[in-house]
Amino acid sequence: MSGRLLRGLAALSVAGAAHAALNVALLRRPPAAPAPVGRTVALVVPVRDEAENVLDCLAAALDQRGVPDLRVVVVDDGSTDGTAALVAAHPDPRVRLFSARPPEPGWLGKPNACAQGAAETDADVLVFLDADVRLMPDAVAAAVAVLDDAGLDLVSPWPRQLAGSAAERLVQPLQQWLWTTLLPLRLAERSARPSLAAANGQFLVVRRAAYERAGGHAAVRGEVVEDVALLRAVKTAGGRGVVVDGSNLAVCRMYDGWAGVCEGYGKSLWAAVGGSPAAGLAAAGVLTAVWVLPAAAALRGSRAGLVGYAAGVAGRAVSAASTGGRVWPDALAHPVSILALDLLVLRSVAGHRRGTLRWRGRGVTAQPPAPPGRAAARMGG
Repeated sequence: MSGRLLRGLAALSVAGAAHAALNVALLRRPPAAPAPVGRTVALVVPVRDEAENVLDCLAAALDQRGVPDLRVVVVDDGSTDGTAALVAAHPDPRVRLFSARPPEPGWLGKPNACAQGAAETDADVLVFLDADVRLMPDAVAAAVAVLDDAGLDLVSPWPRQLAGSAAERLVQPLQQWLWTTLLPLRLAERSARPSLAAANGQFLVVRRAAYERAGGHAAVRGEVVEDVALLRAVKTAGGRGVVVDGSNLAVCRMYDGWAGVCEGYGKSLWAAVGGSPAAGLAAAGVLTAVWVLPAAAALRGSRAGLVGYAAGVAGRAVSAASTGGRVWPDALAHPVSILALDLLVLRSVAGHRRGTLRWRGRGVTAQPPAPPGRAAARMGG
């Protein structure tokens, strides 16, 4: 590798770290003591085989301060492990169980469940919550306060990600690192450009009026990364939204071990990088060039490589410290984390190309709606 190229890659790594530091300074954070919410709020919790999680999720969701008119709609999406029975037996009258109709052609499971759950309530504010998320007592009131104080239509408070295994510690922090490094937060907040969007469907808060104006989850019915797609739809409809700090509002452990990480990220990374082998290779190539090659050169005594490696570690540390993640020694392994992500991207793109990706027993690509003529023939028959 030429010295000029290596210096250029190191400069990009330094720029990424500087941008992460700027984003951390600009990241919207919820108030420590939010005012009570004077509107109706509905928590929509889509569940599919979540018997291990759903009761703990509900306990935290129902323990919200400052939300006097709180409703919880649990949408059972064809569970076979007793999830629905656990919810049906819940004693709190604020909890309502709703059984989702199976996804029609053109729909994926989670958008389908979220859309049906939202339709079951007329609340002014909708909170979409995954069953593996545990809310802190002021989480909903604080998220709504950010929504109101910043004049936004959608906020995505990013939960603090819990990581137990080495694989999780390598990969999970890259979620926050990617948007702190690559996304100009304040510009993204104001801009309607689809590329300037980051969101996390684990905990997503949206004004009902903006949700309906954007077309709701029907507008993103076939999207694997439906959370980012929903934010883009809100922006396209004239709304504003952005990711905000949720590390003190919620915690989540997404996956358990390398097998869980592979399966979980496999279902969606292909879509996040554009869906094609060329896009996957390009994404992996850029990540490797900027955040792995300088570290490799540093091992051979390159000063420029050492600067690039140090900048990558610094950016990772800044991101982790600001979002509740583990900083040391994990940040030192940042190049290894990038290589793990490269592998996950390539596995996901290849799996999508082969049509072998599945999640919770379903394929992750929506089947196209049948042509009108064929649909009419079935109805008539």
